[in-house]
Formats: sequence, structure tokens, C-alpha cells
Amino acid sequence: MAQNPKNKKKKTNLGAFKEVQSSSLINSKSKAQSQVGIPKPVANRMARRIAFTTGLPTTSGMGVFIGSYILISKGVLDIPPALTLVTSAALFLLGLLGLSYGILSASWDKEPGTILGFENIRPNIARMRASFKANNDKKESEI
Repeated sequence: MAQNPKNKKKKTNLGAFKEVQSSSLINSKSKAQSQVGIPKPVANRMARRIAFTTGLPTTSGMGVFIGSYILISKGVLDIPPALTLVTSAALFLLGLLGLSYGILSASWDKEPGTILGFENIRPNIARMRASFKANNDKKESEI
């Protein structure tokens, strides 16, 4: 008895596809685990420091406009607009510097370190430079 070609079932490599797919998932998980970024406790420390060192000056910079408006509108003081702008800009700049300080002063150790974190700035700058250097070396080797 000859089989009708229409009735033949096509062989599929579905099992092979599933195997390749699962192995690629395993590889992507191992790559993600091997590419360690900033540990979560360190990131939380950075976020707290950034919130304080950036938030306080930035809020103060906005407060300068509100305070100037109130003082001028009530007739308490006659503040020149340039003074308001310069003061506000200086506080916003301080907030920008606070962003960098908050990142660089966070301790990467298990212990949080001191309140100001001055002792962590040099090692963190060294880590940052090493990371940039490794990234540049990786890009150059790919070319």
C-alpha cells in the first residue's frame, strides 16, 4: 500500500528549537549574572545621598524665587531680579555638584561608611576610571 503524499506528516525540528531556545535563556541568565553592576545596597546608599545632596539645594533654588516674590510683593525688601537669578542659579549648580558627590561618596562596603563619605571618593573615582578603561579596551578589541 502506497501512502498518499498528502497524508504524510511533516517532520519538524520543534524539539531542537526548544533546546536551542532554552540554552540561549540559560546563556543570557549567566551573562546577566556575570555582568555585575552596582550592588543593590550601594545603589540605595547612592540614592539616599543624591536625594539629600541634590534635593536640598534644588528645593532651596526654587524657594529663592518664591521667597523673593513674597518679599517684593509685600514691600518688605526691594530685591534686584539679578540677585534672585544669581542666587537661584548658584543653588541649582550646587544641586548638580551634589549629584556627583552623592554618587562618588557612597560606600561600596557592607558597612555604610561615615555620614559625609569623603573617604570613599578616591576609591570610587578609581573604580569609575577602571570601568571606563575596560569599556574602551573592549570597544577597541571589537574593531
